[in-house]
Amino acid sequence: MEIPFTKMHGLGNNYIYIDLFSIQLHESWFSPIAKAVANVNTGIGSDGLIIIHPSKNANLGMRIFNRDGSEGQSCGNGLRCTARYAYDHFIVDDANFTIETRAGIVQAHIKENVNGIGDITINMGKPLLLRKDIPMIGKGDDVVIGEDFTLDEEKVKITALFMGNPNAVIFVDDLQNVPLAKWGPLIEGDPRFPNRVNVEFVEIVNEREIKVAVWERGSGATQACGTGACAAVVASVMNGHIGRNQQIDVHLPGGKLQISWSGSNDVWMTGPATYIAKGTFTFDM
Repeated sequence: MEIPFTKMHGLGNNYIYIDLFSIQLHESWFSPIAKAVANVNTGIGSDGLIIIHPSKNANLGMRIFNRDGSEGQSCGNGLRCTARYAYDHFIVDDANFTIETRAGIVQAHIKENVNGIGDITINMGKPLLLRKDIPMIGKGDDVVIGEDFTLDEEKVKITALFMGNPNAVIFVDDLQNVPLAKWGPLIEGDPRFPNRVNVEFVEIVNEREIKVAVWERGSGATQACGTGACAAVVASVMNGHIGRNQQIDVHLPGGKLQISWSGSNDVWMTGPATYIAKGTFTFDM
């Protein structure tokens, strides 16, 4: 079967996008397609697959499947790319619209400038801070701030929250010294996180800037992670490193996002969305 696709990225976090407004696919195919297209040797190569689909509750819907075929709940970079695709392909006819994800409905805003589409802003909603909502094993109504966590006989402190996905945030003095490929999967698969967890290592630059390296559940190290950047800002506020209601520059390996945690508790994310390629791929069940 020949399936049309679009490949897009947000700061290097790249996915294959399939538009179910144009074609029909059986839901049972989504996971195997994700694994097939993500493979850099036998597929196209990507961090996973994003399905753009009609929604009864919003202007459109988005589902994300990781490189290993598992389904995620949300994706900040994917949301920006989905928003741009929907606007460019006339799925929506207004610069302000809603997108349904497995983590809830978010608001999107397209900014236009003299060169066309500029940055895209997504209201990522409210972070969930209780242990039971992350979820994380332990006393359900606790908030997890600076909790001791042992890694290979070395103790680190984690702050955990749900921000579209489960997130565990660790503050470090220097990102260059973090063994991401070693610690990332250890924390992702730790039994204290029954649904696994995204892991963010954060270096505080100043009260308006942070640096973040991310290990995403189901995908591993990625160039950028929108939900992870949001979680890093929320955790930085919770630990007193930065102030609330400020626009924070979050520097990721793939580039910069601007994140703010507002007084209404909503987290706002602004950044680019870029096309890479379009075409068709062959998929045989």
